[in-house]
Amino acid sequence: MGVRGLQGFVGSSCPHICTEVNLRELAEHHQSRHPGCTPTIVVDAMCCLRYWYTPESWICGGQWREYFSALRDFVKSFTTVGIKLIFFFDGMVEEDKRDEWVKRRLKNNREISRIFHYIKSHREQPGRNMFFIPSGLAIFTRFALKALGQETLCSLQEADYEVASYGLQHNCLGILGEDTDYLIYDTCPYFSISELCLESLDTIMLCREKLCESLGLQVADLPLLSCLLGNDVIPEGMFESFRYKCLSSYTSVKDNFDRKGNVILAISEHISKVLHLYQGEKKLEEMLPLGPNKALFYKGIASYLLPGQKSPWLFQKPQSVIMDKQVISMNSDPDCKQEIPIYADPETKEEVPMCTDPESKQELPVCTDPEVKQKLPVGTDREFNLEAPMCTHPEINQEDPMDMEPEIKQQVTVVSDPRILKVARTHHVHAESYLVYNIMSGREIECSNTLEDELDQALPSQAFIYRPVRQRVYSLLLGDCKDGAGTGPVVKEWFVYPGNPLRHPDLVRPLQMTVPGGTPSLEVLWLNQEPETQAQRLDTLLACFNLSSSREELQEVESSLRALCCLLIYLFVQVDTLCLEDLHAFIAQALCLQGKSTTQLVNLQLDYINSRAVQLGSLLVRGLTTLALVNSACGFPWTMSEFMPWNVFDGKLFHQKYLQSEKGYSVEVLLEQNRSWLTRFHNLKAVICKACVKENRRIVGRSHWTSHHSGRWGRQGSSSYRTSNTYSHSGQGQSWRDQGPGNRQYEHDQWRRY
Repeated sequence: MGVRGLQGFVGSSCPHICTEVNLRELAEHHQSRHPGCTPTIVVDAMCCLRYWYTPESWICGGQWREYFSALRDFVKSFTTVGIKLIFFFDGMVEEDKRDEWVKRRLKNNREISRIFHYIKSHREQPGRNMFFIPSGLAIFTRFALKALGQETLCSLQEADYEVASYGLQHNCLGILGEDTDYLIYDTCPYFSISELCLESLDTIMLCREKLCESLGLQVADLPLLSCLLGNDVIPEGMFESFRYKCLSSYTSVKDNFDRKGNVILAISEHISKVLHLYQGEKKLEEMLPLGPNKALFYKGIASYLLPGQKSPWLFQKPQSVIMDKQVISMNSDPDCKQEIPIYADPETKEEVPMCTDPESKQELPVCTDPEVKQKLPVGTDREFNLEAPMCTHPEINQEDPMDMEPEIKQQVTVVSDPRILKVARTHHVHAESYLVYNIMSGREIECSNTLEDELDQALPSQAFIYRPVRQRVYSLLLGDCKDGAGTGPVVKEWFVYPGNPLRHPDLVRPLQMTVPGGTPSLEVLWLNQEPETQAQRLDTLLACFNLSSSREELQEVESSLRALCCLLIYLFVQVDTLCLEDLHAFIAQALCLQGKSTTQLVNLQLDYINSRAVQLGSLLVRGLTTLALVNSACGFPWTMSEFMPWNVFDGKLFHQKYLQSEKGYSVEVLLEQNRSWLTRFHNLKAVICKACVKENRRIVGRSHWTSHHSGRWGRQGSSSYRTSNTYSHSGQGQSWRDQGPGNRQYEHDQWRRY
């Protein structure tokens, strides 16, 4: 993320912009100037994931116990010296930045292909130069930090804007991250996470004032510079010819700077000596070749303006807006009578949908949640032992940091009940749920890359395996919404899987589910505190996985393993190429994990790396993120700790058990001769196998594998989905490889068990 070429320019050409600082000393100085105010650092968590993930092993699905320990050490280093941390995570991808998101995902696909080629060639983990963060790391880091008692927030837009806004408005000590956009925002100081020494709390501060001094600019010019160079909003190619023209006429080209460095200097000189000369006399579009890109360019500059800030390069919008006579329907369903008036900005002609607040009768932009005066029932967060009204957050008395959105970042929501949407928004903002608000507010979600081998035809992508679960969640969250065709609403899925060029989202419709006693409303699931509601929440969760028939067996499983047990049943019903040896490895690692210390897991050594086991590890972790979605949507029938990976999964340990199971080792050896684990192993296996038999799925050992179900052990590249006409757990369907990527409408799970 950030401004094209700026990071390299600062590091190589302008080292004086970078100043060594000690965060403990800065905190002491800050507190002396602001008595009674706790020194606070805002952390851009997405920039820090690579820094935080210190375990040596990363290929096997994640060393989660080690990772949790590393996060705890990180937090302790700051809290010990009296520094408070506020963590921000990206909550969604903005439309303007989708192209950039896609470009990075496709680049990651190429990197993943090289990783699997290396594994197959060398049977070992690649070096750190090919490091790829484990699947689900960002999602589970949110929950890990909350479990460690940290204030963790999830953005309603690109997180860097909210980080910069929070830092400015709350007089924070600084921002910790790795994004040159923080040099552009006029906000609090910016500290580098990559240069941080945790033991001493020394790091580098990048000073935007010194940057301006070097470039002959003012701080207010930096957004203009950023857009002319190219950033996540403005494509790099938009001003390529303009940059070349500036470089050609630049008289101070320095041999010790690279081309990008000279381009930055040339553009800066043009701003200071040419654009400043006519500033106020001419509009910016008269001085720059904006052409048809004028609106996008101005939007790019405006995206850097924090609340209360103005730009000398933008004509300021008038305080009032005028009413345009148009109205727009919020829903294309002809039966839906709700109409939204449109206000048009007289300067930009930009249309802003409005709605009527039911309390005040005033018209507000639709992205603003109407205030709910009625006190909602108190909900208990069972993992963090916090009691709080479900529509407000107890610790934050000042304004909600998520209300700092600029006008350009508005969003039309599709859920009519403001109370339910308010609950979803609050859980989203405070990182207590996963994807629920995105589905309800915009019908659009995304999932980044997973370690999947595009050449292995036997294992389908996690995007397809868990799609029926997501479809049932869509039915639950969007139930009564209809589109113009009178059918269920379409959800746009930007999921990365082999063969998907990501030119368009997959258009996925809800899949009807059957809950014993009928599907309860979200009001019941989320707001009702009666004891019997907990049983309804669990029934709904199991229905999302289509496992209602196994409720009784799952209830017998110990609470620490029931979520994993549910996930394994679903996986083995869905994927026919999973065998008994795979099941043994999954169960054995979960049981043995409970008896391992973090040190033992760190010291565990593997004989070699198996590419199929790498995929299975990532597949299970993606299943745990799917559990987080379902649990959130159903009103938290299970505590989040029950399926956090540091409690149920360790990549290296699973890999060890997989290799042993593949070689034909006995269950006793897998369980390290522990008799108590042996009893629990057979109980868990019996529950899973019984549930699978109910779905006409018999789990067999590898020796019983037929040529028809060749999978991993047959010819390379063969497709191993079932070809019979039977109906599987998820309905009639087709090969996952034949579904075709991009812009397809998935009516209701048109594919069979694999």
